[in-house]
Formats: sequence, C-alpha cells, structure tokens
Amino acid sequence: MTTVIQEPILPVVLRVWRDDPDDVFALFPTDPADIDGRYCGCYQHVGQHSSADYGHCIASSRPATDEEAAPLLEELQQIGYNLRVIRRANYCHHDERRRAARTC
Repeated sequence: MTTVIQEPILPVVLRVWRDDPDDVFALFPTDPADIDGRYCGCYQHVGQHSSADYGHCIASSRPATDEEAAPLLEELQQIGYNLRVIRRANYCHHDERRRAARTC
C-alpha cells in the first residue's frame, strides 16, 4: 500500500502588476518570509520564490483574472503546492504568518 502525503492547503492571492499586465504573481499571506513574519512568500514565473510586502503588492497591483492566473496556478500545482485561491488576505491570515514566524 502506497501512502500519499498531501501538502497542507495554502491560501494564495493572485495579482497582476499595474505597470506590467503580463506579470502575474502569487502571494502566500500565511507563509512567513522573514524571522518576524512581516513579509510573506511570493512566486512569479521569472524569479520564482521570493519575499513580498503584502500591503505594497496589493496597492501596486490588481486582481488577476482566471485566464491570467491559470498558467501560474498550473506551475505552482506542478511543483507541489496545494492551493486555495482567495481574493484578499484577512487579519487571520496575517496573524497566522506572524505566529508561524515566531515558531521557526
């Protein structure tokens, strides 16, 4: 019998930079990218994994349409992410990121 380990569900916010409509990116609001949990994890086709200031990214971008987001979602799922797409992070998401940073 083979045991399949499934990654935990990770909330993701999919956005497009206002000044570059071809540049779709993913924000992981519960994933800490620094020791304090101030920054969250993010992902883009070019550059791939990085850290991001959630508030700045939201202010500088717009929501990605389903068509724009599809290739990036597929790429993330192929590398093992188990995602739940959300439009915006709420206080609980940010609090979870800060708590996770403190436990690392």
